[in-house]
Amino acid sequence: MCGIAGIVSRDGQPRAAAAMAAALAHRGPDGNGVYSKDGIDLVHTRLAIIDLAHGAQPLMSEDGVALVANGEIYNDPDLRRELAAVFKTNSDCESALHLYRRDGVGFARSLRGMYAIAIDDPVHRRLVLARDPFGIKPLYYAETTEGFCFASEPQALIASGLIAPHLNSAARDEMLGTQFSAGRETPFAGISRVLPGETLVVEQGKITARLRQGAIAPQPAASRDDDAASAAFGTVWEDSVAVHQRSDVPYGMFLSGGVDSTCVLAAMAKLNTQPVLAFTAAFPGTDVHDERASARAAAMAVGAIHVEVEVTAGDFWNALPSIAEAMDDPVTDYAVVPTYLLAKQAARDVKVVLTGEGGDEMFAGYGRYRAATRTLFPKRAWRRPLFDFDGLRAPITGWRRAIDAAENDARTAGFKGLDAVQAVDVATWLPGDLLTKLDRSLMAHGLEGRVPFLDPKIAAFAFSLPDRQKIRGRGKWVVRKWLSESFRATNAFLPKRGFTVPVAEWIAEQGKRLGPLVARAPGIAELCHPEAVERLYSGLTPGRAPKGGTVAWALLFYALWHRRHMLGQRPVGDVFATLSAK
Repeated sequence: MCGIAGIVSRDGQPRAAAAMAAALAHRGPDGNGVYSKDGIDLVHTRLAIIDLAHGAQPLMSEDGVALVANGEIYNDPDLRRELAAVFKTNSDCESALHLYRRDGVGFARSLRGMYAIAIDDPVHRRLVLARDPFGIKPLYYAETTEGFCFASEPQALIASGLIAPHLNSAARDEMLGTQFSAGRETPFAGISRVLPGETLVVEQGKITARLRQGAIAPQPAASRDDDAASAAFGTVWEDSVAVHQRSDVPYGMFLSGGVDSTCVLAAMAKLNTQPVLAFTAAFPGTDVHDERASARAAAMAVGAIHVEVEVTAGDFWNALPSIAEAMDDPVTDYAVVPTYLLAKQAARDVKVVLTGEGGDEMFAGYGRYRAATRTLFPKRAWRRPLFDFDGLRAPITGWRRAIDAAENDARTAGFKGLDAVQAVDVATWLPGDLLTKLDRSLMAHGLEGRVPFLDPKIAAFAFSLPDRQKIRGRGKWVVRKWLSESFRATNAFLPKRGFTVPVAEWIAEQGKRLGPLVARAPGIAELCHPEAVERLYSGLTPGRAPKGGTVAWALLFYALWHRRHMLGQRPVGDVFATLSAK
């Protein structure tokens, strides 16, 4: 996994490639490469996973086409057999270069993997950007008076000096309302996302074409009985985990004890001759459910090496400024805290981890899916904002804009019923929250995350299932059936507990001290009435999920994010020191 960036200069002069490379150094600690030709600069910072000796980028073809990529192409072995090309490296990304030379701007349709790719084509005088259909890997761009620039992270675009950090308040409100922002706009005015599955063509510094491929598509329900459906899932699942394990460096996994990560563990244990290395987070001394017992039992059943990472209130206060710094595309999902700290621990032992993200979205695991499929009084997802605070200077509006657009797109594409609700989450919640959180938390420590549930073959299977094989009393029914048959050490049909982090409990314990600091933070002062913020924090009662805790967490995270990414002020210690600094 890597970082990529580039600039197409309007005057043909070299720009700030070195500054962009420095801003992405955490994504690629194993080296960097720069390509500069005819006013186009490409930057690559490398995390070496495949072909450690010869896989450095940019990759070049004989006719001068240059490629930089952040990703893994899982069908690279198949593509190498198919393509009539001479390969110079064993890098899995080289197949994308030769695909482009054969298929042109439609090359990404043949890729199976996670990727953000940039190609300079001097023959056709164009730059081509492509992002994988699920949006697993990030890619951003900005069109400025000096040129067109792109990067794996917004902070690299700002480091280039071509665009300054200005707040897009509409995207901020969307982030507060849903805990993420989705679609093309980001909280940085003038910085846009390449959409999941999108390919952009840039000529003379302007976008001239956009192509799009979806991650999922409506399909007729397959007529398999329950046993056949379970067996079919096992086949596609083990295939996906197998290709997601391809690596020339050590790898492990994140294990929560829930169905999705236990499925990852079960398949990895079957496919590997060496013990699986599994990492689990826990919150000792708090009221939240401790998942260590179930994770430990699952790990012991297959002889996995189990590493338990305890996350304390002290860890929270010390790490949160650095977490906000890493989350330049902000997500107020409290699971970012253990994800970041798990990654910090895992990076000491491995360079790749497999995780269970995407299992709920593919196989209808959330309670809101069951509510949406009720015959009488179906419940619409995201009916009201998560951020409910009467101390705002102005009400939050437009927070559903990306969700509304995704709902319209799902209807237009022909999705109906449960599939339509899932399609909205695949387009918004998944790339906007879960995958952004995973990418930044892991890449801050030079760690690659792979998500075998988010694979084209898995998606095609999942959306061929009739509703009754996804939801039957509980969600993810066919996945639970397979797990119960393949991994008897766990009760796959236990109710979904969800993953809870005691951030509200920790904040309540420090509410009176924290309130004035948050209220005076510039980002909060322009958003809220300071006295209302102080009342909120001082009124928090220590204990599990105190009333107002969700809002208090969102304000705290946003205060730290705004200070770092809008004002450019780096963390200077823990939360209290950082918010107190002038």
